[in-house]
Amino acid sequence: MRVIVVGAGVVGTLHAWHAVQRGHEVVHIEREAEARGASVRNFGLVWVGGRAGGEELETALRARELWEGIAERVPALGFRPNGSLTVVTDEAELAVARAAAARPDAAARGFALLGPAEARALNPALRGEGVLGALWCERDAVVEPRTAQRALREALSASGRYAFLGGREVREVVGERAVRDDRGEVHTGDAVVLCTGAWLGGLVRELAPALPVRRVRLQMMQTAPLGEPLPTSVADADSFRYYPAYGGAALDALAAARPQPPVAAEHRMQLLMVQRADGGLTIGDTHEYEAPFAFDVQEEPYEHLARVAESLLGRPLPPVRRRWAGVYAQCTDTARVVHRERVRDGVWLVTGPGGRGMTCSPAIAEATANELGW
Repeated sequence: MRVIVVGAGVVGTLHAWHAVQRGHEVVHIEREAEARGASVRNFGLVWVGGRAGGEELETALRARELWEGIAERVPALGFRPNGSLTVVTDEAELAVARAAAARPDAAARGFALLGPAEARALNPALRGEGVLGALWCERDAVVEPRTAQRALREALSASGRYAFLGGREVREVVGERAVRDDRGEVHTGDAVVLCTGAWLGGLVRELAPALPVRRVRLQMMQTAPLGEPLPTSVADADSFRYYPAYGGAALDALAAARPQPPVAAEHRMQLLMVQRADGGLTIGDTHEYEAPFAFDVQEEPYEHLARVAESLLGRPLPPVRRRWAGVYAQCTDTARVVHRERVRDGVWLVTGPGGRGMTCSPAIAEATANELGW
């Protein structure tokens, strides 16, 4: 079988991976020289803990298993099963963490409620005086987002059944199972999978004019090396407000007792903090849902994130080296893991995983491969 994959972000690249692993030939087309969207503008988190139950959790757990297996074959992914600590600093936050650790599926998620000494034993960098404890998620992990797709492509190229065509924009679906790029070249296969990320206009709008997907914008930053290990990923308790796994009476009580600071509420913020392979910290993030989005970034959210991070670390952050914004595609029904639609005979559109793209892409691509009978 010959599979045409359009889009070289993490979702498209994992579709190419599954096709090649099942013995097929892949032509992989990307409009940029290489991925430049949300797939490289993220934390690299394989984030299991906060996912909703049912399909979303099952997808995240399966993806976590697949990431580990892929990393054995592609060490350059930088996969690290580092787990995460969601740090709590008052009794209302502690109550949400306690409720999460008591969930029926807590063991599957790898949840455990830790006191301050236990949390610092796992992550000695957490020296903030106000730390009361943390929700530990053993199943969380991380890859290196700026280089993961490149590493996967190199491994795919070694198969002899993979061709990457960068700098080509697909403009048209031609008949069945074929596309034409902006150089006029037609690429024909047995199946075409469009993994176009947040690119929802142009050809995507023509093929799926009623697409139930929206775009979301976020701001992030990266520091110089911390100078010491940050052994786990770190979240603050505002993550409880954002991820669906933590809903319930305890979270309602937290929201009533302690609203978010105005800047955090305005920008729908949480703190996520991950150490990169070079020792720097990736820190974020914000969420903006109303398009058109601003073309610039705002400084107040960065100042808020720095304050929260410094309060947990008990030390100043290293200098910020990079700031950026990114846009991803999310199903308007946020309970859906992904939107998968046959838009023409032999042509499928896969988009809208939201902030789950890096986490869930191996399992999303596996489900596509199974559904299409690869």
